[in-house]
Amino acid sequence: MSILTKYILKKYLINFIIVLISLELFFVGIDYLQNFKNIPDSANLQLLYILYNGFFTLTLALPLSIVFAWVITLVIFIKNNEFVAFNALGATRKEIFLPIMFISTSLLIFLIFLQMTPLAYSYDQKRKILNDEYFTSTKTDIFLKYNDYYVYFKKLLPLEKRAEGIHIFKVKNEDVIETIVAQKAYFQNNRWYIVDAKIITKPENINKDDLQQKLDIKYEKFLHTLDGFKPKILDNVYEGKTDFSIYDAISAIILLKSQGINTDKIRAILYNQIIIPFFVIPLLLLVYAYASLNSRFFNMGKFVSLSIFGTLIVWGFFFMLFKLSSSGNLMPEIILLLPFLFWIIISFVFFNKKINS
Repeated sequence: MSILTKYILKKYLINFIIVLISLELFFVGIDYLQNFKNIPDSANLQLLYILYNGFFTLTLALPLSIVFAWVITLVIFIKNNEFVAFNALGATRKEIFLPIMFISTSLLIFLIFLQMTPLAYSYDQKRKILNDEYFTSTKTDIFLKYNDYYVYFKKLLPLEKRAEGIHIFKVKNEDVIETIVAQKAYFQNNRWYIVDAKIITKPENINKDDLQQKLDIKYEKFLHTLDGFKPKILDNVYEGKTDFSIYDAISAIILLKSQGINTDKIRAILYNQIIIPFFVIPLLLLVYAYASLNSRFFNMGKFVSLSIFGTLIVWGFFFMLFKLSSSGNLMPEIILLLPFLFWIIISFVFFNKKINS
């Protein structure tokens, strides 16, 4: 790594850390003041609330901080005539920008990695603390379809990975041919184990004249079903939430597709976590293209204002598209990915036009 690269990265990372901490403190502080009356008196829960809110805010603040820090770094370079010095040393535009591209991409990948962990459910945990539900996570009267089965859970406890009051109905040609009844079920080894199950099987073809036909009743100590249907996925799908870790979102898409259930909403969440954060990379290019080598004939105020305002407009546009696509009524590939592709193309067109001019 050259001395120039180290210098640029050092300046940029210092500005990035300052901007990120400032945005985090602002967003978390405003939220804490707004919800202060609803937060429990427990110091532990208050600390957890701040931590969960901090990570949730990070998903919003980190992409913005990447661009804002670059704007600040460019302003410092221009104001101190450091750009002129870089060019005098023979540094090209590519050599100046590549370190920023590398560190920005690394930061976004780090953010994506964090969203593969339970921290992806930070907003849900924060909401539970506000609603005094942090220690109670129980869902009742859940009814869902799984392959040829219709499953009813009287009570689901996602955190404990168990359910109570289970009724499973096997349907063939719109006719119930088998019923499984049990009081308890546990999720282990990526499947649900039903304990002390009572299985009632009805003859497929009932002959009214044959009085010997009867229901077949048997008992099983352990019976497994719902392979891969994790309690957290089950909870989120049932509640219609927009909180999924990347791993759980992929698992939910695979599972729900096999059931013929619409996955538009979950795909939108997945695209928003993995792809949309990279909208900042074209922004970095555009900001760099419209920066000047020196401050003599450069309107610094206009540059900073347009850069910050443009960043917020683009971020707000993709945030709005995500909210529209997360309703589940629009294809996320059209409402999210297509505008994202257009944004990349348009950005590179403007970048090349400005550089070549």
